[in-house]
Amino acid sequence: MDCSSQLQTEHQLQLLSCHLKSEASDVIQPRRSANYKPNIWNYDFLQSLLSKYDGVEYKLRAEKLRENVKAMFVETQEELAKLELVDIIRKLGLEDLFAEEKQKALQAVVSSKKKSKNGEEDLYITALRFKLLRLHGYQVSQDVFKGAFSITKYTEIKGLLELYEASYLAFEGENILDEAKTFSREALRNIYSTLDTNTAEEVGHALELSSHWRVQWFDVKWRITAYENSESIDKRLLELAKLNFNTVQATLQKDLREISRWWRNLGIMEHLNFTRDRLAESFLCAVGVAHEPQYSCFRKRLTKITTMILIIDDVYDIYCSLQELQQFTEAVDRWDSSKIQQLPECMKICFQALYNITNEVGYDIQELDGRNVQALLHLSKAWAGFCKALLVEAKWYTEGHSPSLEEYMSNVSRSYSRDARDRDRCLLAVLKAGCGIALRV
Repeated sequence: MDCSSQLQTEHQLQLLSCHLKSEASDVIQPRRSANYKPNIWNYDFLQSLLSKYDGVEYKLRAEKLRENVKAMFVETQEELAKLELVDIIRKLGLEDLFAEEKQKALQAVVSSKKKSKNGEEDLYITALRFKLLRLHGYQVSQDVFKGAFSITKYTEIKGLLELYEASYLAFEGENILDEAKTFSREALRNIYSTLDTNTAEEVGHALELSSHWRVQWFDVKWRITAYENSESIDKRLLELAKLNFNTVQATLQKDLREISRWWRNLGIMEHLNFTRDRLAESFLCAVGVAHEPQYSCFRKRLTKITTMILIIDDVYDIYCSLQELQQFTEAVDRWDSSKIQQLPECMKICFQALYNITNEVGYDIQELDGRNVQALLHLSKAWAGFCKALLVEAKWYTEGHSPSLEEYMSNVSRSYSRDARDRDRCLLAVLKAGCGIALRV
């Protein structure tokens, strides 16, 4: 099935006007409002997002530059140079273009037993090697840092910075890495005021938020700007990074135009005006998970699901009475629209949207990946667990109960863990079906 046609929902909603009076009663229920501000991402603006970088000439130039960078991998023999090239490729958002070359370079590093004798380089290369190998799933012990702190000088900026970044890859109980984080963070803060402008910006960026905690694609533009001031980077690599960033952005803009047309045609926000309209923000979340051009279908699926998560959250937190929420939860649990007949029209519309979108995604998955024949079942069970957790929170609010952290976490855990395997299968199906995408940790 073509992904563009997937945006045209097979089961069009029969949208009705929103009445605040339930069919089950002549009593008009008081309705709360969160007074959400209007969405700043209007339809016309999203449709105006066009880019020249989807042209053939840019793709041809990028392919030529890609061949040049592949040659750089072949020409690079020294271990430190290999590690630095892999690190730059990762920071510039080019990993998917050089997956094979990167893997060969890292495997060569693992096979090599050479170690530098220079003090500053020792810490730098040790930390850089540790960071890259652990990031890519290789087993590497924290013991490589034993005794490193006692001989490290505050002037070893590159080594301290890599040690700091490496420390964020610690597993639970790795005390040496915990110590490394404290030591390197304190050292970098102490010398920050003495650094030159470019180095200070890089150190400040890391101290603000570790690279491991950032969404990598959202950090690429900053990295490109930072490397423009560096004389050490190959200009062809920098040109490719800029070109790749712009061409990927062109694809993302196209995806956003398509999903915004689907959202407008769905028309649900005209009838659920008490909820958040956060389509663009939901799409941004999907981009953070998989920005690569080939994952358009995945981004659109995840955007649909995320928008419904926000809407349902507002239904439970703001709009409905406890009795209405109990009926709604039962309908979702049984995946049965007959259970919503006594609810207000707004809630009927919400359930119908949830039902249609979930069915669409589920059938998509089953058609594109015949092995996931129970995708719809897993999706519906995941929604049921989510709604049950929200219902408990709604009961707390109605009763005026302020739960402890333990109570809150227990509710979340209890609601989801009973269908943990189904939920995991559902997630795998949504991420992988028809997209070739792998889960990332």
